[in-house]
Amino acid sequence: MSAETGSLKLCQVVLDSTDPRRLAEFYRSLLGLVYAPGDEPPEEGELDERGQDWLVLRTEEGAPQLAFQHVDRLTPPAWPEGSIPQQLHLDLSVASLDDLTVQHERVLALGGRLLSDTEQGPDEPFRVYADLSGHPFCIFVA
Repeated sequence: MSAETGSLKLCQVVLDSTDPRRLAEFYRSLLGLVYAPGDEPPEEGELDERGQDWLVLRTEEGAPQLAFQHVDRLTPPAWPEGSIPQQLHLDLSVASLDDLTVQHERVLALGGRLLSDTEQGPDEPFRVYADLSGHPFCIFVA
């Protein structure tokens, strides 16, 4: 099977949320992404129909990255206890411990929660956070 005709290509990672717009805004601000055409927030006072269903964030160049899908109920993972498994998480990286500190402050300012701090680890310092819907994600020093 040739790569041209039979291979799969990852399009995006989809995160469930009871409030897709709020979660999309968190990751848009954190990662510097942009909305796919038509998914931008509406003008103030207008109904946000797209934000109540499905939203896509892309790179500035237009490559899809993350999508957000509405669900009526979401039980956040119980990380690290495991009683409710995380099922998926995002790994993000920074170049230095100083960058990790800067991004830590950004995550908290955007409403994320710190779940675990292993910054003092000798091999690969990292921190684990929960986003606004409770999905875990890591930021580590590459």
